[in-house]
Amino acid sequence: MARNLLEQLREMTVVVADTGDIQAIEKFKPRDATTNPSLITAAAQMPQYQGIVDDTLKGARATLGAGASASEVASLAFDRLAVSFGLKILEIIPGRVSTEVDARLSYDTEATIAKGRELIAQYEAQGVSRERVLIKIASTWEGIQAAAVLEKENIACNLTLLFGIHQAIACAENGITLISPFVGRILDWYKKDTGRDSYEPAEDPGVVSVTSIYNYYKKFGYKTEVMGASFRNVGEITELAGCDLLTIAPSLLAELHETEGELPRKLDPKHAASESIEKITMDKATFDSMHQENRMANDKLAEGILGFEKALESLEALLAERLAALEA
Repeated sequence: MARNLLEQLREMTVVVADTGDIQAIEKFKPRDATTNPSLITAAAQMPQYQGIVDDTLKGARATLGAGASASEVASLAFDRLAVSFGLKILEIIPGRVSTEVDARLSYDTEATIAKGRELIAQYEAQGVSRERVLIKIASTWEGIQAAAVLEKENIACNLTLLFGIHQAIACAENGITLISPFVGRILDWYKKDTGRDSYEPAEDPGVVSVTSIYNYYKKFGYKTEVMGASFRNVGEITELAGCDLLTIAPSLLAELHETEGELPRKLDPKHAASESIEKITMDKATFDSMHQENRMANDKLAEGILGFEKALESLEALLAERLAALEA
């Protein structure tokens, strides 16, 4: 009997939903879910989630009092909204939700540590154990150092906006729980840089990057999990079958569910063990040097942080408008 690709993928890889859309999570029933500022901003504009937004705004107003300005209330509500969505998501999934630190703190280690602790405190105040939350931080050197501190406090982290092996090695050597290397954004950069319209899945630069990171981790026995992210097509996903986790948008989850055929395992620890790979010791000087030499990682990390910053600013403006409407 023919089986769909999603069913087979789940037998070798933990499938994670890459969305803030609670209805999509209910439909596909992933173990874990990830969000980011862009996804939360999109979800906050959906009519079905207006109640979450309104309740968060009312709570922020109650905390700050009648004398606080609309911008102050919106800023606090923005801080709490990702957790509000995370709490709803955790009612549906059995595993963990990733909640992102403000991207504007990406180069500030101490502020990132403080924000990570604050997010965990919000979850724990609502009766959610920290074991069910991953604090999502950009893979700058400063972000990785912040995550290392949080990990020592049993606050698990998901290092995002990861584009190069240097970022991955730094995360592994600092005992980070999970990394999210971005497949599709790497492909985007190479298509633009080379002028090519497409790549075969096995040659996709994003697939090649994640495969090399996975093999490096398994070869040297690192415990950090690899979660491929940011997919542009099903071919990228099937080429990474066997990866520890894959976080997939609802549209691609639907395509996998609707497609039947054999899905062979592509990533395997046994194969990685036999690979000839040179081990690299990572310090800040090595990290900075490798980052500067990797034009793609350099460009995409900066671009990704800027994109998330813009999404946060859009969300704050959206919340200020909604508050004005509620209080009119």
